Amino acid sequence: MIVETEFTAFVAERSHALVRVAYALTGDQRAAEDLVQGALAKAYARWPRIRGEAEPYVRRIIYNDRASGWRRRARHAELTMAELPDRPAPGSLDHDATVRLVLRQALLALPPRQRAVLVLRYLEDRSIEETAEVLGCRPGTVASQAARGLAKLRQLVPELDLAAEVLR
Repeated sequence: MIVETEFTAFVAERSHALVRVAYALTGDQRAAEDLVQGALAKAYARWPRIRGEAEPYVRRIIYNDRASGWRRRARHAELTMAELPDRPAPGSLDHDATVRLVLRQALLALPPRQRAVLVLRYLEDRSIEETAEVLGCRPGTVASQAARGLAKLRQLVPELDLAAEVLR
């Protein structure tokens, strides 16, 4: 009974943040909710054995499950992108929303590891060491993947000032 109470409290307190991260990885609300639901089901089965903070454990499940999905899909499908629409003038109310949509589309075009690193580093504001721990890799890998990911974003969307936009 204690396990259920602790798990229910964790889900009530942290599920919104977990869905937000999953959405950044998937770009789709339903897929994000499904990803979090699957991760929570896996975590519940192991709940008594989780030591320390549960959230990093659940986030790691989310990242690993999403990466597995990318790998499966990459073997069976081709990714295509439509032409970007005309953009509103900077300073207009629609400009910020357009910038976010264009950046999101470019983020979705990145390889899975680069996207995960950028989400952890800039959306979740994690350190290189924390990101490396979540992804199960070395800090040098995180730094190089972040640099490559940002360079690819600059290439995909050269008119954006990424230094300001990524950190929003």
